[in-house]
Parts: sequence; structure tokens; C-alpha cells
Amino acid sequence: MVMKRGAPYRLVYAPQVNQHLKAIEPKHYSLIRTEIENQLKFEPTVETRNRKPLKRPVNFEGEWELRFGPDNRFRVFYGVDMEHHEVYILAIGIKKGNRLFIGGEEIRL
Repeated sequence: MVMKRGAPYRLVYAPQVNQHLKAIEPKHYSLIRTEIENQLKFEPTVETRNRKPLKRPVNFEGEWELRFGPDNRFRVFYGVDMEHHEVYILAIGIKKGNRLFIGGEEIRL
């Protein structure tokens, strides 16, 4: 049985995401882009093992968190506009142990 997917969401990157990526090694850019497209283009509000709504807001007003990569170290924080069918990528960071770095700066959780 083949399930029909809904219309894809438009991915909108916040301007500050470019700065966030500069703090990440370029060799990971392809993985980050691929995972964002695979995980968030369709059904971005469906909770999975690595995609969860945030229990409390973080500095940049993301509503959801996506985890992926080696040791689940990459984090993408995003919000969804259901009416306009858009996903707003607000921040991309790296988790090291219990510390989160976005744009090279540690973010308190």
C-alpha cells in the first residue's frame, strides 16, 4: 500500500542561520541540508523520535526541535505556519554533551 503525501511545506530560512552555519564545519552542510529537507518538507508537526515540540521556548522562539547526525549532535529549531504551509528554520546548532552551541555561542537550556 502506498500512502499519498500531502503538499510539501516551503522551507524558509531566517537570515541568522547563515551565521549559525559558519560555526559548523562545511563538511556537514550537505547532511544538514538533506536532513532538513527530508524531515521538515512533509509533516513537520508530526512528533517522531528525533523531532519533538519544545516544552519551553528557546531564545529564538522555535516551537520544534529536530535532532540528527552523528550522536544526534545537530539541532534545528523551527516553527510552522500551517495556514501558509511554511516551515521557518530559526536556528541550527551543535549539542556537545549537555551544552548547546548556536553560532559558536553557548545557549542556556
